[in-house]
Amino acid sequence: MLFQVIAASYERRSLIITTNLEFSKWGGIFTDDQMAAAMIDRLAHHGQLIVFEGESYRLKHALMRQK
Repeated sequence: MLFQVIAASYERRSLIITTNLEFSKWGGIFTDDQMAAAMIDRLAHHGQLIVFEGESYRLKHALMRQK
C-alpha cells in the first residue's frame, strides 16, 4: 500500500518521509528487495536527502531509557 501512495505521487505531488532506517535495509522490512528498490527510486529521483548528525533528542529522552 505504501508503494501505491508513492507511485501515485511520483512527479505529481510532494511527499515527506522520515525514517531512522538506512535505504540498504528497506528490503528486509518490505521483504522484497525489488519493491524496496522501486520505492527508493521513486522517492529519490527528484528528492533531496537531508541527514541530521548528532545525538537524538528523542532517544535521549525516551521514557523507556529513563531510570
